[in-house]
Amino acid sequence: MQELPVITTINPTDSPLKKPNWLRVKLPIGESYKHVRGLVDTHKLHTICESGNCPNMGECWGAGTATFMILGNICTRSCGFCAVATGRPEAVDWDEPQRVAEAIHLMKVKHAVVTSVDRDELKDGGSIIWYNTIEAIKGLNPDTTLETLIPDFQGKEDQIQRIILAAPDVVSHNMETVERMTKQVRIQAKYRRSLEVLRLLKKGGMRTKTGIMLGLGETREEVIQSMQDLVNVGTDVLTLGQYLQPTKKHLPVQRFVHPDEFAELREIGYELGFDYVESGPLVRSSYHSEKHVIPGYGKEAWQNEKNAMSHS
Repeated sequence: MQELPVITTINPTDSPLKKPNWLRVKLPIGESYKHVRGLVDTHKLHTICESGNCPNMGECWGAGTATFMILGNICTRSCGFCAVATGRPEAVDWDEPQRVAEAIHLMKVKHAVVTSVDRDELKDGGSIIWYNTIEAIKGLNPDTTLETLIPDFQGKEDQIQRIILAAPDVVSHNMETVERMTKQVRIQAKYRRSLEVLRLLKKGGMRTKTGIMLGLGETREEVIQSMQDLVNVGTDVLTLGQYLQPTKKHLPVQRFVHPDEFAELREIGYELGFDYVESGPLVRSSYHSEKHVIPGYGKEAWQNEKNAMSHS
């Protein structure tokens, strides 16, 4: 596997690299896409699909799924990779949990994903709305599995415990990058604090998940070290995907990682002990997340692949 280049300084004004052909995405079309679009607009909901410029929006919305974003669409943090707007958020909408639950009910989805902006200005960090949203979704959609992609709540244990008490099927908190690059990529976040969040969630009995973007200047050794750190705190599910620069104001792509390298990292992830590893150029946190709920599913599929190859 080719070494990833070591980049110590990232300059957002760098000329963008040309995208390789394996990063082509499907345009959003079809009746299912229009149906989801209508529900999102009617219920005045935010989705990370739109706010984050996700490359899989056409595929996911076409399949009738979307990742809802609660607590508004203005974030108190200014991460170098993220397309979500930064600024002063609007007041908390206490009716939002019920609207999200109703939209999920109308979509008749079997698996729902909910995320949020960071609300560091709130005393509770937004954790009460988070709790209310999980409860509303579970109450109105008892047969729907639920993944929550949460912020770090500044590492405050009482706020993290609210998520544990609400007990969604999967709790995800993204590391986004390796330790050396965290200050550049996630300006107000801390690598070790995020690890501690995942450790507390696992200690509370949650099925835990995280994601890392590649192509920002990390080395192969750093990626593997991060994977080991995550296994050490009991993380169940890992997603690895290619970073794509959302606007010229964001961090530039330093390298496009070949699909073969993603495949190798998937192999390493399973060998390190993850229960499920989703690894590929267009993989994002909620991509194929309905499969991440099931303990043993990913590892069993990986083992079956290995067995099939050894007998071929």
